[in-house]
Parts: sequence; structure tokens; C-alpha cells
Amino acid sequence: MVIREIPRAKTKSYTVDDVWAMECDPANEGRYFYLIDGELHEDPMPNWTHSKLAAFIAHLLLQFVLPRELGEVTVEAGMHPHLSRRTLLMPDVAFMRKDRLPDPPPEVYMPAMPDIAVEIKSPSNSMSQLRRKADAYLRYGATIVWLVIPERQGVEQWQLDADGEMQHFFIDREGALHGEPALPGFTLELSLLFPLDDNGEDHAG
Repeated sequence: MVIREIPRAKTKSYTVDDVWAMECDPANEGRYFYLIDGELHEDPMPNWTHSKLAAFIAHLLLQFVLPRELGEVTVEAGMHPHLSRRTLLMPDVAFMRKDRLPDPPPEVYMPAMPDIAVEIKSPSNSMSQLRRKADAYLRYGATIVWLVIPERQGVEQWQLDADGEMQHFFIDREGALHGEPALPGFTLELSLLFPLDDNGEDHAG
């Protein structure tokens, strides 16, 4: 008796061009798509806390970057690896060094990963989703990834060690983020992101 293997259904592999076509479709207005190795995903619309944290982090980065002409800070800009059109990410906040910026700037998505990528957890996000993004950022050229976790009042930092292995660690609100080696000299005290109210209680916004 010969047992035939049932063929598995093939899942469509998406590209940057597919996402661009979807975003240009009026039926998808207000929807946020991203790709990891050809697999299509959708992010939830940012809530109030998410948007406020993104704006504040971008503000602090701009205050440091602009006077020194170190590069550019972006919010929700689509970015894909230079040699791959099957991964497309849209970091909530990103920094890219001046020497890596294309001239002229791209008309659609940036064909490079940022030096620093910031992703802020929404209530409907899982940590596994965010960590998969961190993995993709680092595999395709980012130096540092900050996963901001409002309910934990802290940030999970991802980067590559000297051997090229991924490592991550959690920094609570008593600690600080440091930009080295991507942005030397930059420091962000997490108590600024997660202040206490007048009664000494957590108050993330």
C-alpha cells in the first residue's frame, strides 16, 4: 500500500511592492502592514500611551542628533534591507547615521535598516511578535533595538555581541538607555518615560 503525502497549501510570499500596493488601496486606509521574510503581518493602530511615548522618544533623539548633524530621526517610516524586498518594518521611532543616508532620499521605503530601531508595545502586541521584529532588525543591519514595554515600566534592549550572537536584557525605570555604539553620548533616563505622580505611584500616561 502506497501512502501519498497530502500536499501542503502554499502560503503567498509577499514583497515590498505588494505592501506598497496594499497601502495605496483606499480600502486599507489606517492599516499598518509589515513583512518578515515574506510573511505578511498587520500592526494595531497605536493607542494614546503608545503615540505619546513615540513622540517623546523622537523628541529626545532629535534634540541630541540635530545640533550635532549626526543623521536623521524618523517616526513610522518603512524600511527594508538593501538586498531583500521580502522584509519590511516600520519602527515607531528610528535613527540613521548621516553617512548611511541615501542621496537623494527614497520616494517610497528606505532601502536599509536603521542604526537604532524603537518598537513600543501596544496592549494587543505579544512580546514574541516584538522579539521577532528585533531579530529581523538585527539580522538585516540594525545595531540596537529598544522594545519599550509600558506595562513593565521599562525597555528590553537587543543587540549583537562581539561574536555576532543576539543578546537582550531588561532595563527598568531606574536605569537608562545608552546609544553606544550607534549613537555615542546619547542617554535617555527611563524615569523620563515613566514618571511617578505626586503620590509616588507609577504614571506612564
